[in-house]
Amino acid sequence: MITWCIKQHKNTNHMYDTYLPYEFHLRMVANVAEKYKYLLDDKLDYYPRSNFFSKDQDIVSLQTACMRAVWGHDLIEDCRISYNDVKSNLGQEAADIVYAVSNEKGKTRKERANAAYYKGIRQTPGATFVKLCDRIANVQYSKMTGSRMFEMYKKENFHFIQELGWFGDVTDPNYELFCDLQQLFIEPKK
Repeated sequence: MITWCIKQHKNTNHMYDTYLPYEFHLRMVANVAEKYKYLLDDKLDYYPRSNFFSKDQDIVSLQTACMRAVWGHDLIEDCRISYNDVKSNLGQEAADIVYAVSNEKGKTRKERANAAYYKGIRQTPGATFVKLCDRIANVQYSKMTGSRMFEMYKKENFHFIQELGWFGDVTDPNYELFCDLQQLFIEPKK
């Protein structure tokens, strides 16, 4: 599964920060997810008794679905891979998450990450976790390299976390991820 995801990015010559193979970013996101995967339910029946269940669906835990989805989170958006291709290779649960975190069509960042986009993330189990892992990896990299993207992430962070549905609730299953994302924007005292 991991190899398939990496290959799709290689096949489209998709790079990270112009010169790095995209695998670099996927590994960063997977490392963040690995650190926090204990926050995810590791029981079976990801969609217990729901309308989403289909007869050919792979029954996996939320943790497994998210760990698959972190590797595939940009496939639909960046590699012209269809939902059905993702489903065939990663399973329906992971494909639903990948679909949810894929930006809408739009000419600007704001149009691509619109209200419908965030609603889809909030309504898809595991999608907020995957989106936060992606954002944390992007912020870490931009901060480390001094990229202009760091200031953009910092500027949009309040809106981003509100759209993901977090308002400081310590009982939120993604509480630690939200807090660690916030910490990345705090300047160390001199």
